[in-house]
Order: sequence, then C-alpha cells, then structure tokens
Amino acid sequence: MKLRKGFLAGYVLSAPLVLGLLASAAHAQPVQGWYIAGEGGATFNQDQQVRMSRSLPYGRDRWKTGAVGLGSVGYGLGNGFRVEMEGNYRNSDYRDLGTATMKTKGDGRRQTYGFMANALFDLDIGKPWLFPYFGAGIGYGWSHMDASFRSMSPGRNIQESMRGTFGGFTYQGMFGLSFPVPWVVGLSATAEYRFWTMLAPQSYNAVAYGNVGGSTNLPKEEGLAGGHHDTKTDFNHSLMLGLRYEFNPAPPPPPPQTEPLVPVPASARTYLVFFDWDHSDLTDRARAIVAVAAQATSHTALTRIEVSGYTDTSAAHPGKRGERYNMELSLRRANVVKAELVRDGVAGSLIQVQGFGQTHPLVPTGDNTREPQNRRVEIILR
Repeated sequence: MKLRKGFLAGYVLSAPLVLGLLASAAHAQPVQGWYIAGEGGATFNQDQQVRMSRSLPYGRDRWKTGAVGLGSVGYGLGNGFRVEMEGNYRNSDYRDLGTATMKTKGDGRRQTYGFMANALFDLDIGKPWLFPYFGAGIGYGWSHMDASFRSMSPGRNIQESMRGTFGGFTYQGMFGLSFPVPWVVGLSATAEYRFWTMLAPQSYNAVAYGNVGGSTNLPKEEGLAGGHHDTKTDFNHSLMLGLRYEFNPAPPPPPPQTEPLVPVPASARTYLVFFDWDHSDLTDRARAIVAVAAQATSHTALTRIEVSGYTDTSAAHPGKRGERYNMELSLRRANVVKAELVRDGVAGSLIQVQGFGQTHPLVPTGDNTREPQNRRVEIILR
C-alpha cells in the first residue's frame, strides 16, 4: 500500500469541507448526548523511508501486520454531528530494512500511542439497521521503537539496533458503518477504516557494527558506528470492529400515519327515558333504554353526553311552588339516569346533567295536564 503523501494529506485536511457538503445533502442519525466506544483490529504501516546517513545504512523500514486498539468518549449533538476524545495504541513487529544492495532480516517492534480530538458526521440512508459515518481528527502521539536488523547477503556484514521514543502531532481520517443492535437500546456495532499519520521526521538512536554503511550502502572497513535512524514518512492504515453505546439514545420516529388521526364525529343520537307521574325511579323498560345508550357510547366518537330532565305541567302543588317542585324533580330524574349510565360503564366526566322542569314539552298541553311523554329524560350523544 504505497500511497503518496500529498494525496493522503489532502484527503485528511479536506475532510471537514467534505463533511459539511455531505451534511447538507443527507439525513442525519440523531446520536444525542454522551456515548462511549471501543474498537480493535489490524493495522498496516506503509514502508517508512529512512534518511541517508554518512555512517549508517539507509533504505525503507518495513513492518509486519500489527494490532490496533482505541477507546473514545463522545457527545452527539442530535443533528448528525458528534465530537469525541480518543485514546489509541498500535503495535507492529519490524520485518526488515529494504535496500537495493542487500537483503536484511529484522527483529523487535514499534509501538505508537496517543490521543485525538475527532469530529464526525453520521448519515441516515433510510435503512434503520445501517448508518454510515465519516470524520477527521487531530492530536498528539508518541512512537517508541526497539528494533534491530542484520544483513543476510554474503559479504555484507552489518547489524544495527534502533531505540528511542519520539513525540509529534498526528492527524487522521476515518470512514465507518454502524449497525444498531435491536435488542439493546443505545448499542451499535461498528466496522471502520482509519488512515493515521504522525508528522515526520522521526528520530531514534541507532548503533551499528559491520562493513556496510554510509550514503551508498556499499562495503567499507568494518567497525562500529553510531548516529540517528531518521524516518521521513509514517502512514498507517487500520481496519477495526467495535461497539458504541449511547447513554441517551433518541426515540425511534413515529410510524407513518395512513389515516387521519382525528375521527369524524358522528351525528347526535337521542334516547328517551320515561317516568311515572311524580316519580324519579327507573322502570325496567327505562333501564333497558339507558343500557342501549351506554352501549352506543363505545361505538361513537363522543365529545359530550347531555342528560336533560323534564316533567309535565301537572304538579302536586299549584302555582310557583309547583313549578319549583317540577324543576327539582326534572333534575333528580336526570341525575338518576346519569348514575345508571355510569353503572353501565360510561365515564362520568363526559356527562352533562340539566333539569328543565315543565318547560320544553315534547307534547304541547295546557296547564295542570298529566302527559306521559313529557315526563322524560333525553340522553343526547354528541
């Protein structure tokens, strides 16, 4: 994987611009609040160019496939953007120093570790089980080398060891896929690629013994040499799997509504309950009518139930006293019907009770007339 430095640097440095452009054209996965994440996998370091030295061999450091692990704490803004702090660790075994004049065999390893500040954007592509994301980060890291190599070519006797720790600024770009775990709310599995680099040159102490070295890597008088093993490039690629847990996940969107939420109100329905003269108790026939009205309320979109009581124009007492008596009697009749509706399962808060006495007769009559159809309660479902 030999990629040009300029291309990679341009990719990472332009990532915030690309992030902004894509954010305006895509729906976001609303990660909101705090979350934690961890990932691990394989790391691949590109060959690192070793600068020429007067006394030490030069070429390219080559590495075996290594391991990478990282953990992060972040905060989602609820609109697709999130920011996080990351700690990372990479470990790769040294393979050899690649040169055009001799074959070498390496030993030892190189470890890098550090922290990053990342900005990311999650995409909603319309799939509830898949959310791609991408981002970039900057930070600081350290590279620790404890490695050596020796020549395997006849007539080229050289052994060199490199040790030391170098610190420098780092930056990275990343692209990944998250898969929400349906049976654990807030948990997502992730699969991710990262490009990571530390600014060069990196310098390590080096000691060599042999008959090869200098700016030409040609044979020379055998002896001991010391100096610095300086590398000019450090490009790393990682493939990882991981988990992310959100402490305050966004609720799922409501399902689409295919029918109107507000039912169309039905027209008013009226039920009449009749009473014996000067009575407010219910007959068996009256209870049956109230039961039918109560059952109808369960099949009707109701806003209220009006229960209105009435009497005929007759009264046990004449004049104004009789009118007041009839008003009280009509209200008692209405309250009796309300109580029966409640016993039949109707919510009392829906029922409005009124008493009209001998006014508004169903059958017009003269004064002091006993008319059975006027001794009634009207149940109106609205």
